[in-house]
Amino acid sequence: MTEPSSDDGSTFRRETERVVNEIAQGLRTLDAGVRWFSDLAPTRQQMVLQEVAGYAMQAHITAADGRAGVARSGVKPTANPSVMICMDPPRYGFAGLPSAEHVKAFRVLVSVFAVADTRRRERYCQGVCGHAWHNLPAATERP
Repeated sequence: MTEPSSDDGSTFRRETERVVNEIAQGLRTLDAGVRWFSDLAPTRQQMVLQEVAGYAMQAHITAADGRAGVARSGVKPTANPSVMICMDPPRYGFAGLPSAEHVKAFRVLVSVFAVADTRRRERYCQGVCGHAWHNLPAATERP
């Protein structure tokens, strides 16, 4: 399992932000993101789940975003993370799920975030956005 250097966590948070936004913008596949996530130690996986849940909240996900994201995620709609994200309001305790559910939770969270963030980029940020994470350079797929 991969462990980033023992910095204050900011480097790891920036890496998480980059990976998640690359997936959301189609610059990295969900499967490549899942490989990155799966290589992390369990404590790092929990940190990522908390971080991505925060992104989803900031993107103001809707129930429709939840359903569309679950459909894109490849996770069954009856799985715990799928049910949690589709509740009204959504439940965000993904890091507290058993470790066997973490990959499913990552797939669901990133997929739902991608749906909501795409909607927001197209509706509110098109051509006028100053968010660095909405202006990632197009690049070749990263592992």
